[in-house]
Amino acid sequence: MAYNYLEFEKPIAELEARIEDLRLAAGTNMDVEEETGKLSQKVEDLKEKIFSNLSPWQKTQVARHQDRPNAEDYIRLLTRDFMEMHGDRGFSDDPAITGGMAWYDGSPVMLIAHNKGRMTKDKIMRNFGMPHPEGYRKALRMMKMAEKFGRPIITLIDTAGAYPGIGAEERGQSEAIARNLLEMSALRVPIIAVVIGEGGSGGALALGVGNRVLMLEHSIYSVISPEGCAAILWNDGAKAAEAAELLRLTAQDLLKLKVIDEIIKEPLGGAHRDVDATAKALDKALKKHLKELVKMSPDELAEDRYVKFRAMGKFVTA
Repeated sequence: MAYNYLEFEKPIAELEARIEDLRLAAGTNMDVEEETGKLSQKVEDLKEKIFSNLSPWQKTQVARHQDRPNAEDYIRLLTRDFMEMHGDRGFSDDPAITGGMAWYDGSPVMLIAHNKGRMTKDKIMRNFGMPHPEGYRKALRMMKMAEKFGRPIITLIDTAGAYPGIGAEERGQSEAIARNLLEMSALRVPIIAVVIGEGGSGGALALGVGNRVLMLEHSIYSVISPEGCAAILWNDGAKAAEAAELLRLTAQDLLKLKVIDEIIKEPLGGAHRDVDATAKALDKALKKHLKELVKMSPDELAEDRYVKFRAMGKFVTA
């Protein structure tokens, strides 16, 4: 399989290209096999060294990787009989949000996700995973349906943010996001939110008010994109790497700050290196937390969510 290497992965790319050249040139020659084995070990050691010391900006690049598994991959690998729901019953259907009922681990759940798409035409159709207000209203409709039928809710977060276009603002983008925050905080069913790639601003938080908030190891979650932050602070979007350092957007930072509950480890080299292994790790985490949450009463679930989010942050009064 051909990989799309990031800039900081160039040493890995060079070694893997050398291994491929040796294999193509020599076939099954045992001496070559020995050499490629040594080089393969060097690749693994190099990946370990690089990926255990990623900067926040490098993690941002991994979170945005074009081959990173998206919502459709996890729905396919983890659920069965997924029945997608469409429309907000008010304006239109927003393809940037994918959701519906599915069977997961032998029980019905409501699964709601940002969907960035994969190929160019699909990305454009889904607005690169940036929802309009009708997308958030569609998500809320599904959440209320899940509550009505007592189904746990799983959300998969992967968006640069809510779409900031004029039409979206005219149709109440901020109100739609705020409404989701309000309604999610009081839902009487278990909610697990998982940041699978990029969690950008209120556009991500509108699906993020969960009893448990999880993040994949190399995903990011922040109040604004590094580029946006740099443009505001220094009027220079090129300082995105510096802004990423200040935003505390990595899973490791957010676990320390108690914004999230667990980091889900990714395969060495990132989730795109082994989608099946990533799905298995996500599956293990979801099962663990669902098993705990389904034992709680509706009142306990709502109170648990309230206490969780009220505890975030520190306030000093004069």
